[in-house]
Amino acid sequence: MLGRMANKEHVPSLTGRLLIAMPQMEDPRFEHSVVYLFSHSAEEGAMGIIINKTIEGMTADELYAHLKIEPVARGAQPQAVHFGGPVGTDLGFVLHDAGYRETGTAVLDGAFALTATVDILRAMARGEGPRRRILALGYAGWGPLQLEDEITANGWLVVDADVGLVFEADDGEKWRRALAKLGVRPEMLSGGVGRA
Repeated sequence: MLGRMANKEHVPSLTGRLLIAMPQMEDPRFEHSVVYLFSHSAEEGAMGIIINKTIEGMTADELYAHLKIEPVARGAQPQAVHFGGPVGTDLGFVLHDAGYRETGTAVLDGAFALTATVDILRAMARGEGPRRRILALGYAGWGPLQLEDEITANGWLVVDADVGLVFEADDGEKWRRALAKLGVRPEMLSGGVGRA
């Protein structure tokens, strides 16, 4: 398998790219998921946030109340809280446009940044903070070369991230739109490994 046999020095970083779960994904937490990878290296493994699944019944206002943050500005529609992944579900992350920065913000590339501080939540509660954002609890994580093994085993496809898909698309459409970026329709995908 590529992951175990590959030289770690020759594995390209997938940081800033999207993982698209293949239809045969057996773990229901990742079924039809799209994951934004905010960290990836062969030596350290990978971390990302699922960007198309919300935590049913939870809103940002409820999270603010739990953290004793008084919301000053309320939007017309409550902001959902995303299920970022099954690891560290008590940890909060905000994936956002790179135009917003504060101490602790990790700028991932020219378009995306990640902040995991209470200060960004306070800013959001005041109606400030990043305009384009995904608020998530938890993250998806892989050990060294684990993700490479899963990609080789036909578990994930990889595609470039773009602002429209990540922040503007409806969560229910992100999986199909991510596949469409590759020119793939869901019915074309098969669970088998191999090439014609």
